[in-house]
This record gives sequence, C-alpha cells and structure tokens, in this order.
Amino acid sequence: MNQRLARILPSRFVLAVTVGGVVGLGILRGPGDIAQTIHSPSLYLLLWLFGGLFVILSTAVTAELFGMTARSGGTYALVRRAYGGYSGFVIGWVDWLSFTADLALKAVVITEFSAILFPPVAGWTVPLAIIVTSIFALIQLRGVSLGAIIQEIATSTISLVIVGMTLALLVIDMPESSPNHLSGNGVSLVDWSLVIATIVFTYDGWLYAAYFGEEIKGNRSVSARSCIKGMVVVISLYMLLNFALVRSSNLSALAGSELAVAKAFELAGLPLAGNLVVIAAILILLGHKNLEYMSGPRILYAMAIDGLAARRAQKLGQGGNPTYALIATWLVTVGLILVGGFEFLLFLSVFFFVFIYLALIIGVMILRKREPNAERPYKAWGHPYSTIACLLGWILLTSFQAYEERDTAIYAIAMALASWPVYRYLSQDT
Repeated sequence: MNQRLARILPSRFVLAVTVGGVVGLGILRGPGDIAQTIHSPSLYLLLWLFGGLFVILSTAVTAELFGMTARSGGTYALVRRAYGGYSGFVIGWVDWLSFTADLALKAVVITEFSAILFPPVAGWTVPLAIIVTSIFALIQLRGVSLGAIIQEIATSTISLVIVGMTLALLVIDMPESSPNHLSGNGVSLVDWSLVIATIVFTYDGWLYAAYFGEEIKGNRSVSARSCIKGMVVVISLYMLLNFALVRSSNLSALAGSELAVAKAFELAGLPLAGNLVVIAAILILLGHKNLEYMSGPRILYAMAIDGLAARRAQKLGQGGNPTYALIATWLVTVGLILVGGFEFLLFLSVFFFVFIYLALIIGVMILRKREPNAERPYKAWGHPYSTIACLLGWILLTSFQAYEERDTAIYAIAMALASWPVYRYLSQDT
C-alpha cells in the first residue's frame, strides 16, 4: 500500500524554501570566480542583473506547473504527466543526481572553508566531507517537521547575514586601489563557461517548493506566486551585495578568492570580519545540506509511487521522511565526494541543472497543447512569448556548457544513460 506524505507544512514555507534554497554558496564564492574573467564593474553587475531577470522570467513560466501539481517530488512530479514513460523517468533520475552532486559539492566546500579557520584539517577534506554529509542524512531521520523548522530559521539567518555583509561593505573605509582594467582581453570561451556556470549555479533553486507540493497547506495559486516573490527577494539581495562589493573593492583584487566578501574585509584591514564571513558561509551551507536532504529523497519517493523506483523508496519513517530514498541519496553523495573536487562537482551540477530547466520549459509547452482546458490555478506570465524566450535561452546555455565542458558532459551523459537498465528492470518488475 502506498504511503502518502502528510499535508503539514505552512504556506510561508514556500517563501522560506525558495529564498533559503537559492541563497548560498554561489553568492559567497561566485564573485571571486567571475572576477577572474570580468574586471569591469558595469559589466559585472549587468551580468548578475541579466541572469536574475532571465531566472525571474523562467520562474514566472514554470510556476504554472507548480500550480497544477499537487504532488511532492520536484521536477519529476511537475513534468511526469507531460513526458511519461522513460522520458519522465530520465528527468527524475537526472534531477535526483543533481541533488547528490550538489550535496557532495557543498560537503566538500564546508570542509574547505573549515580549513581556512583551522588549517590542520586541510589534509582531511574528503573524510570530513563524508562525516558532514552523514550527519545531515541522520538528522532527516528525525522527521520533516524538524527539518522545516530548521529551514525557516536558516532562511531568516541567511537573509540577515547577506544584509549585514552588504551594509558593512558600504560603510567601511577601503584603502585606495588602482583602477579596474577593462575585461575582454585574453578571455576564452572556457572562461565564459565558468562565468555562466557560476551564475546559473548561484540562481539555482527557484522551484524548490515543488519538492514538497503535496505537503504544503493553502491555495496553490498563492504558492506558485510565492516562488516568484522569493526570487525577487533573492535577486534584490544579490544585486545589493554585488553592488557593495564593486563599490568597496577592485574586482581584480577579488579574482580567484574563495570568499570574495571575506577578501574585501581583509583588504580593508579587518581580518577578524573575514573570519566571521567564513563562519557565516559554513552556517549557510549547513542550512543547505538540511534542505537538500529533505528535497532529494522526495524525487525517488515520487518515482516509487509511480512504479519507477524501488518500492521501498516510498516507505516513510516515523518522522514522515522517505527513509530508504534518503539512504540511497546519501550513498551516491558519498560516492561523488570520493570522485572529484569543487570544479568537477560544480560543472556536473550545472550540466544537470540546465537540462532540468529545459525540460520544465518544454513541459509547459507540451501540457498547454495536450491539456488546454486543464485547471491552472496560476498561468505562465506572457505565454507563449515568454515560454519561447526561455526555451531559446536554456537551449543556448545547455549547448554552450555541453560544448565547452565536454569531459564533464561525458560524465553527466554516462550517469543519465545508466538510467536505462534501471528503468528496464523496474518496468519488468511492475
């Protein structure tokens, strides 16, 4: 007999999970990576703004699927009715793999940041990353209510931290620095690939609430619009922090920094403030680990309900989380931690993300054609023009990243292709 997730999450959880799920590692580490290629403050800010506007448009389109879908399970649950069969299974498989890659990435970065504060742990990055990810997998066994409370607290903390860092950068006195050099000289497509990957990664998570669809109380139209409101908050925080960075520092001085804000405080002669930024970064990433261990297993749960994952993946623990799906997520995460470091996991995650976003946009178009009279509590803004614009944008991003990061693309494709024998086995089993 199928077990169903309880409808116990308050409607405010949508806003909390959107803001808390998006704001994190990218905005802390991304500016230093982008500054290696972009030295012009105007171009730097324009890229962040353009990326944010494109994501808002994509959210305004794909939120239609969230409003139509009273199921948990994220992207898989949103597009299952549009694709069906093996295509739907692949999308769920890839979405789940993207969570395991991101969980591995953030576990590695947490230990790298810890090494900044405690240099002796630098030689223990891999085992410590495994310990960190294991702790958060165990926390989820306590139940979804505890995880939701932690997430609401984490979101409030994250927002206050970003605002606090922004205000501090705006008021501190910075030493005189040499003018910024114009960007563009000697910049390769590979450099631009990192810039694009960083921005995509930093804005990822605009439909996080879809992983908890059947568990959220209240009107689905309100929930869909809350995703858009959450992204408006995120983009505002990002633009303010980036403006403060370029106003206070020479971008060239931040280039390659693992934590650009900490580097800016260090340049101002405030190393203690830099250490506080590192601590804040670790806390934010820990909050993300909590959320991703809540979200990722729900993909396998939804697939198991449809007979596309092992039956035991739908089994819920006493706390309301899918236990076996959680264990499977943890096992693959540990495997990816053992495979590669930051850059490999970043590009792998982004390659999965752009594929998923492309599938969402196409899913909107398929259901508009196949089910024109279906109930849509929220309708995509500006359809079909907005949907076509998003489709072209994500096709371009997917193609560019696949071409420039061919080695990573091969790994991602191989992991996706591994879904075929699994699908065949499960199809025969059912």
